[in-house]
Amino acid sequence: MKLLFLFGDAAVGKMTVGQELAKITDLRLFHNHMTIEPVIEIFGYYNPAAITGLRRVIFEEYAKSGNYGMIFTLMFAFDRKEDWDELERVKDIFRPYGTEFYYAELVAPQKIRLERNATENRLMHKASKRDIEISNQRLINDDNNHRFESFPGEIPFENYIKIDNSNLPPETVAEMIKERFDL
Repeated sequence: MKLLFLFGDAAVGKMTVGQELAKITDLRLFHNHMTIEPVIEIFGYYNPAAITGLRRVIFEEYAKSGNYGMIFTLMFAFDRKEDWDELERVKDIFRPYGTEFYYAELVAPQKIRLERNATENRLMHKASKRDIEISNQRLINDDNNHRFESFPGEIPFENYIKIDNSNLPPETVAEMIKERFDL
């Protein structure tokens, strides 16, 4: 099995690139809002414990499914030990099944991400982003409080690629990832 972690800052294009990558590979897309949105709908607020629990069940079941692989999108704060630890917990679920891990980091400046924050595809799949003013402020606050772009040489993993997708269509980025990792 293959597990591709597709990470980057808010509104960088993770879900959209993941959608395109799923079209040209046998990988299934599990974007982070597939658990965030139902939890918000049920609880009426963002509940991290419920979101993590749902993800864990999906990871456990998927790991033993025998499927070709999964794309998992996530925001990853490089300055938070908790994010590094959670990445390892997810990998621990998949390791017993001989899973190969891949890492694709997307980067784009805040100005471009603020523009992407209001795209039709994003708003269709992420109800919690539909109040653009609040969503934009959350993006700016996240940028001010954490670091979502890796430093050169910081990523210790094999099978890693960093792509500035500021001026690239998602189809091109998906093809780059597919080719780089022979997916």
